[in-house]
Amino acid sequence: MAFLSDTLARVKPSPTIAVTTKAAELKAEGRDVIGLGAGEPDFDTPQNIKDAAKAAIDAGKTKYTPVDGIPDLKKAICAKFKRDNGLDYSPAQVTVGTGGKQVLFNALMATLNPGDEVVIPAPYWVSYPDMVLLAGGEPVIAEATAETAYKLTPETLEAAITPKTKWLIFNSPSNPTGAGYTWDELKRLTDVLMRHPHVWVMSDDMYEHLVYVDFKFCTPAQVEPGLYERTLTVNGVSKAYAMTGWRIGYAAGPVELIKAMGKIQSQSTSNPCSVSQWAAVEALTGPQDYIAENNKTFQRRRDLVVEMLNAAEGVVCPVPEGAFYVYPSIAGCIGKTSEGGTLIEDDEAFATALLEEKGVAVVFGAAFGTSPCFRVSYATSDEALREACTRIQAFCAGLR
Repeated sequence: MAFLSDTLARVKPSPTIAVTTKAAELKAEGRDVIGLGAGEPDFDTPQNIKDAAKAAIDAGKTKYTPVDGIPDLKKAICAKFKRDNGLDYSPAQVTVGTGGKQVLFNALMATLNPGDEVVIPAPYWVSYPDMVLLAGGEPVIAEATAETAYKLTPETLEAAITPKTKWLIFNSPSNPTGAGYTWDELKRLTDVLMRHPHVWVMSDDMYEHLVYVDFKFCTPAQVEPGLYERTLTVNGVSKAYAMTGWRIGYAAGPVELIKAMGKIQSQSTSNPCSVSQWAAVEALTGPQDYIAENNKTFQRRRDLVVEMLNAAEGVVCPVPEGAFYVYPSIAGCIGKTSEGGTLIEDDEAFATALLEEKGVAVVFGAAFGTSPCFRVSYATSDEALREACTRIQAFCAGLR
């Protein structure tokens, strides 16, 4: 359609949302479908957070707020960064947006010029490349392979950086793989970045609190203080506090960048929901003990899914350090034909046939930049996961 912008032609809709929508449509038709596509905890928002939102409504805190966050929330975010990451920020260095996605988008819109490059490790969250394209930049994909546990190596990062590089987008634990970087692994990457002072770091720490066993989370500006002045540390309340629908993300970084991001937000959405902001204050300052309890549930589900998927023919599933995803390889399934007659020529064909023939919705690996794989979100009940994995095993066993 000639009326639409050329920029729109550079991007595609979110594949994860497409999978979730397709699963919902099939369910509405009466099909027995198990959806493993959505990156959303199945826990309810904790009661103390809901109570804080109700109290905010009753107190009339339902008006416009400062564009990029109320002072109480910015103060709580500063305290969180100090408590959890040993990072000192002032409220002037903090911005609050309508979810982490808006915060990332604001930063890219505020900084990218045509021809600027953004290094994105693959596998990547589906939205990173498209947000870069919408902002006028060029995504440069730095592939991390199964041999390195889907973690970016210093050598690969070094090779991806050019004089045009403006940002590295870094995500640990990762969506889609759940891979988490240790302090030493991250230090080797920050050593590379210290040699390239023109490259800024956008650290997406959304899954910070969702880690398992003895894994210790760390973030780039914490590991290498020399990067503090060129790092935007992004986080939010969606995952750890089961607040996906409340839409609150935040970030801290240099004042000049934060002001520029606020200018973008002032001309797009203005302030995030006032009630959600007060709920987020309670999330960050209230009791934190349920996070560890939820993680025990997530770890049990992770172990269940990894064991069952590794028992499926042609599937190899690594054990992730965090988040609530697994990212198995289906290299052993490619080139075969399903019982329903579909040639499994790639991971998209695998995911499509799995949904049509067995009623299990997963996201194909090409959406995340690395094939042949698929992503499973195990943020759902043990019963649903066990049944879904049983169906995946049957689907793989039927390949010829």
